Amino acid sequence: MFTELIYWFVRLTAYYRDRIGAWNESNSVVLDDKQLHFLVIGIIGLLMVFAIYPLFKFLAKRNHTMVITWIYVFTCMLVLTFAIEIGQGYSGTGRVEMADVVYGLGGFMAMFFIFAVIRGIYHLILKHFRRREA
Repeated sequence: MFTELIYWFVRLTAYYRDRIGAWNESNSVVLDDKQLHFLVIGIIGLLMVFAIYPLFKFLAKRNHTMVITWIYVFTCMLVLTFAIEIGQGYSGTGRVEMADVVYGLGGFMAMFFIFAVIRGIYHLILKHFRRREA
């Protein structure tokens, strides 16, 4: 399922890139590639701030800092896995494969799940002993 989500995102990105390119070509003011990146990434980033800030504020008020941490680390891992694949393709030290990205992120998810279970057990034990002391 994760692979399909990544491919969907790639297709969506290509679709909008083509639409923006066609719009750019049909207007009297033609922006070069760098200018388009400046505008599009700037707008997307600002829209993401408007969407993510309320979510993080909501989570922080409810003391869900681990969820915020997971979202941040997952985002960094996503960028890192793609950067590694692109670097391998550029340097010729490996093949660029989507499966490597999926397996890498799967490894993070599995290890985080194990961590979350251990953390949950730890907190249950603490909660049990705190009740006994009260």
